[in-house]
Amino acid sequence: MMPRALPRLAAVAAVLLLSACAAMKQPEDASANAQLTPATRITRDLVNLPEPRGRVVVAVYAFRDQTGQYKPAPDSSFSTSVTQGAASFLVKALKDSGWFTPVERENLQNLLTERKIVRALETPQDKGANVNLPPLLPATVLVEGGIVAYESNVRTGGAGARYLGVGANTQYRVDQVTVNLRSIDIRNGQILNSVSTTKTVYSYEVHTGVFRFVNFKDLVELEAGFTRNEPAQLCVKEAIEAAVVHLTVQGLKDRIWALKNESDWNSPVIQAYLKESNDSVPALEKKLSSTGASGRAGRADPVAPGAPASGNGTPSPDTHADT
Repeated sequence: MMPRALPRLAAVAAVLLLSACAAMKQPEDASANAQLTPATRITRDLVNLPEPRGRVVVAVYAFRDQTGQYKPAPDSSFSTSVTQGAASFLVKALKDSGWFTPVERENLQNLLTERKIVRALETPQDKGANVNLPPLLPATVLVEGGIVAYESNVRTGGAGARYLGVGANTQYRVDQVTVNLRSIDIRNGQILNSVSTTKTVYSYEVHTGVFRFVNFKDLVELEAGFTRNEPAQLCVKEAIEAAVVHLTVQGLKDRIWALKNESDWNSPVIQAYLKESNDSVPALEKKLSSTGASGRAGRADPVAPGAPASGNGTPSPDTHADT
């Protein structure tokens, strides 16, 4: 009887030991301090853009979630799939680029109220006195857009294997978020440039386990695994930053704004994004030709680097530059 009871006692002891370890072990990130939002590869490109001839004063009134998507159950039915604070990401990206000077417009009423308070405090008695309060800085370019799409389960899959009760499996899911950004000339309402960028959101799970009998009536079951979900708000931030870089490079290509040093046109950042923009149409044509479809019109030759755009009514490089 004693040898037969040993496997059972060993299994019970292992379970108790694992339970004790799980109860006593503190999660590594439980006491982590707050830190700055992690930078991405696009953030590095954004801050490494060459210097402009003059910063462009831009206004951002809103950058809304236009997807209409909500998180699936069991999350709350009121939780949206993407962040509702994308305008803050956009303002920071514009400022970090070094090419734009954002002015407050999203909460303009709060700013006007504070200015009224300053005037009231500085001239409580004399209503006709002049208050030394500088005027608000007017914008020359309006930046509009939004989060236009969030597609769930764009691609899913997995793999697994099990032999004699011992096995492992993995699963993954790919979502996709798309943002659109456009710059508008406030003098005539002309849309100067419009770009759309897409970022994938990866989620995956790895699971392993043991399920087998070590004796006629003795069963051992062990499980372990982890999941990793890419934060959706960081993906939105990266897509917005990529859109700002593309908008800046397209503005240079169309001579809407200008570089401080013309030789910076050959910088790696500008050339990399120009190549990505120019390669997008041939890639689409190749995809359409492989499926037997074709566009109605042929593709025009891209504008040569540094060459002026053909007469499209866009303002000169100095129009939006505040020197």
